[in-house]
Amino acid sequence: MAQKQIALACSVCGSRNYTVAANPNRTTRLEVKKYCKHCNKHTLHRETR
Repeated sequence: MAQKQIALACSVCGSRNYTVAANPNRTTRLEVKKYCKHCNKHTLHRETR
């Protein structure tokens, strides 16, 4: 069985650059600073549902 994937969207431009495995035990949305190739810098990426 395949794991469910969630997308991480850039908080500046809104592009969905990354996918990560969904964790059912996580109660809050995931927020990490990652590189956005559209903004050309490290920005905050938030979990989208």
